[in-house]
Amino acid sequence: MSVGLVDTHCHLADRRYDADRDAVIERARQAGLTHMVAVGGGGPIEDSEASYELARRFPFLRSTAGIHPHDARNYDDLIEARIEALLEKPEVVAVGETGLDYYYGHSPRKAQREALARHIALARRTAKPIVLHCRDADDDLREVLTTEAPGGLRGVVHCFTGTYENARWYLDYGLLISFSGVVCFPKSQDLRHIAARLPLDRLMVETDSPYLAPPPHRGKRNEPAFVAHVAETLATAHGVTAQAVIEATARNAADLFCLA
Repeated sequence: MSVGLVDTHCHLADRRYDADRDAVIERARQAGLTHMVAVGGGGPIEDSEASYELARRFPFLRSTAGIHPHDARNYDDLIEARIEALLEKPEVVAVGETGLDYYYGHSPRKAQREALARHIALARRTAKPIVLHCRDADDDLREVLTTEAPGGLRGVVHCFTGTYENARWYLDYGLLISFSGVVCFPKSQDLRHIAARLPLDRLMVETDSPYLAPPPHRGKRNEPAFVAHVAETLATAHGVTAQAVIEATARNAADLFCLA
């Protein structure tokens, strides 16, 4: 199976897909997607386990395992053991999503940092990349990363909406940057300018579905088929064809997530 357009971050286990999950996956295939990464860490550990079961069913799916910073307060040894068991499966290609979210503050900041540190240790122990979430917490994220993995880490900062300076720091540290439908929003002109300054060989595209549907689907449930709009927006920002963006981001996704 060759790698083409990839949604590198979608929450296919989310309950909003319960009524038509298989149809959503089929629409993505019809839209030209060759692979999707069903991300765990969008809720309780059961979401990671459900993502793994989807990856077992569909050969073009991969999954990840982790606990979102919103739920970091619940992280304990038993949950970590379940994550580690999932990471032994070949279909589970990354740790996360994990990270820091100071915008909502659903978990105490200390608990978020501690859970993130334990996810980083899992990534290093299993030699799998990490999927990072960051909102209003770049300084602390950088501090935890450099403390827990001073030599750098393979992974991605997903749904990037930060500054150019932060993007460059993450790239220099060894991470990739992934853009979601946010980069397509009319008010995201500054983010598109940042994306245009970043090298395509370090970028990926995602939907973060069911959230953040890009135009012309704003206000609707997002789904992986819509990732093409993100690729087209990056192509316009870089002054290249959409196919050039698809090929570059596919190479990056294939390398990071061991897609084939």
